[in-house]
Amino acid sequence: MSPSEPPDTADRELTRRQAAYRDSRDWVSALTGTGSAREQAITNLHELLLRVARRETSRRRAALGIDGPELDDLAHQAAADALVAITAKVRQFRGESRFTTWAYKFVVLEVANKIGRHFWQWRTWPIEPEDWDRLPDRFGLRPEDQAEWRDLVSALRRAVNEELTEHQRRIFSALVLGGVPADALAIKLGTTRNALYKALFDARRKIRANLVANGYLTLDEVERS
Repeated sequence: MSPSEPPDTADRELTRRQAAYRDSRDWVSALTGTGSAREQAITNLHELLLRVARRETSRRRAALGIDGPELDDLAHQAAADALVAITAKVRQFRGESRFTTWAYKFVVLEVANKIGRHFWQWRTWPIEPEDWDRLPDRFGLRPEDQAEWRDLVSALRRAVNEELTEHQRRIFSALVLGGVPADALAIKLGTTRNALYKALFDARRKIRANLVANGYLTLDEVERS
């Protein structure tokens, strides 16, 4: 898209060119072929991937703390890397979904990886006192006075230190206290988002059980939170 071309005009042009690929077989045939047909398919696929990458990076920009050209550059990198992966694996496409749906998974994964790596270029997750002060809200607890609030924060810190494994504490501290994006933490720890969420679920369950046992939380509050 040229700088002077209106976005809606570019979208209509891209949609028109995509009409040449009526189903997944057309995409695969073009991308595994030769000559100008393959080059055009690669160009069209890259534009589709870039549009998805821009949408994904825009959705996650708050966690990244970047915008403008830097954010767009990250989207371009993700689209380019996804395109390389797709063209290398296109013969592995089994037709269990639409080709574009299959291709989009590559670019979403690349965006997640790029965001994770970029995050750790400028962030760590030291836990500050104010992070602990925000914790009761994240458990749906709202003490009425400052003394009760301090007591609850102390109880939460004890529960985290006493009930959680070292692995659970690290994940809980990063995701809940530090606000680290799950994609970034998954890359840092060499794990997956699903594994992180499972560990976080278990950690929160242990903390809630501790708060109930010590009278800081009722079973009704647990069910609502």
